[in-house]
Amino acid sequence: MKKLINDVPDVVAESLAGFGRAHADIVTVSQDPRFVSRADGPVQGKVGLVSGGGSGHEPLHAGFVGKGMLDAAVPGEVFTSPTPMPIVEATKAADGGAGVLHIVKNYTGDVLNFETAADLVAAEGITVRSVVTNDDVAVQDSLYTAGRRGVAGTVLVEKIAGAAADRGDDLDGVTAIAERVNANVRSIGLALTDGTVPHAGEPGFVLPEDEIEFGVGIHGEPGRERIKLEPADRLVDRMMDAVLTDLSFDGSQVLLFVNGMGGTPLSELYILFRRAAEVLDERGITLSRSLVGNYVTSLEMQGASISLLKLDDELTQLWDAPVHTAALRWGL
Repeated sequence: MKKLINDVPDVVAESLAGFGRAHADIVTVSQDPRFVSRADGPVQGKVGLVSGGGSGHEPLHAGFVGKGMLDAAVPGEVFTSPTPMPIVEATKAADGGAGVLHIVKNYTGDVLNFETAADLVAAEGITVRSVVTNDDVAVQDSLYTAGRRGVAGTVLVEKIAGAAADRGDDLDGVTAIAERVNANVRSIGLALTDGTVPHAGEPGFVLPEDEIEFGVGIHGEPGRERIKLEPADRLVDRMMDAVLTDLSFDGSQVLLFVNGMGGTPLSELYILFRRAAEVLDERGITLSRSLVGNYVTSLEMQGASISLLKLDDELTQLWDAPVHTAALRWGL
């Protein structure tokens, strides 16, 4: 295992320490319990947004803490759900008196621990709502979930719900926006190689040079099938077909999000985006907004995912609204 780390048990703590120093104008990092919150938070009178999950997916979720997006994020150990107590403290740090929305990816540990934390803070008088993201069309159930996995579409939920909170929507309104985004986004990924979890010391799976994992999860979970490596355009056609047959996007305006898994060059992500945009053109679907880059990674996995979000005027306006985080910044 070749990694730029010191001791394996210190990876998350040292990474967060560096993150906090690099972005001290945006975030405050707590190490015990471990969570990241807005440096200027809590914002009084605004609905707070909290998300979290295992580390190893950076910049998700801490990289999206800031104005126009999350108020706090809770990173667990690598690919391991955070425990309830740091979620409780993050929720308190995000509470400006208008309630808090938990945005939770659909993994069993995340769901259970966020539910426990919500019950604990409710006993202290904080009102919490939860939205569980489940945008992955690859498989119905996985090693870690009942139902579909929450993957890259979570970023779109966090951004748009965060904008709704910033414009002054109440807790029910912000929750409804988050649920609407989740209902209208679909994603699928593929992997050429897996990443190496530091405490494991070796990749979770090894593929022959001529094979890929189609429909892979963000922890390296199995997808739909292992297939032979094909030219990029043919792989994109497979991915777009999986998404477009799961939800009707016909005649819609969409946001196209091509996400890197951590080890794929940006040049290759743009090759994928190019073909995905062509598929939309061929289907009469209007490409209205776009996002390309490494936003929901799986350590150094070589691979990518494609997400499509069906837009309406309100969701487009909220996507365009100003945001200032470590990983997303525009309009300010």
